[in-house]
Amino acid sequence: MKITLERINNEYLFECRNDAGNTVLLDNTSEAGARGVSPMENLLMSVVACSGIDVVSILKKQRQEVTGFRAETEGERTAVDEAKPFSKITVRFFLEGPVDPEKARKAAALSFEKYCSVSKSLNPEMELLYEVFVNEKPARD
Repeated sequence: MKITLERINNEYLFECRNDAGNTVLLDNTSEAGARGVSPMENLLMSVVACSGIDVVSILKKQRQEVTGFRAETEGERTAVDEAKPFSKITVRFFLEGPVDPEKARKAAALSFEKYCSVSKSLNPEMELLYEVFVNEKPARD
């Protein structure tokens, strides 16, 4: 896997490109007129997308019909020396359709405990929480 980063203006706007030519714009969002997402926002996007792919894949294999899927994530940051890494990330999955809530909850658990390479690449001391909702109702233990 290789990513190429190229500065595309005289400020902080960068274009990241993978080997297939797909691109993402990253920018310093603390500056006025930012045109891309911040690297930290991109990290949150990567966590939720990676786990979302896992959840949908697991449920498809279990022949669960997911007619709608949405997820959101929030990150809390704490100053550590000059950096501000995430100290806590919360992911919420919202599924629609005739989906067994227990299977949905287990799919999310499997993602974070076993499959999601992005979340597994984060600091293990960081708190990572998730919630699952099926047809607007919480899927609980």
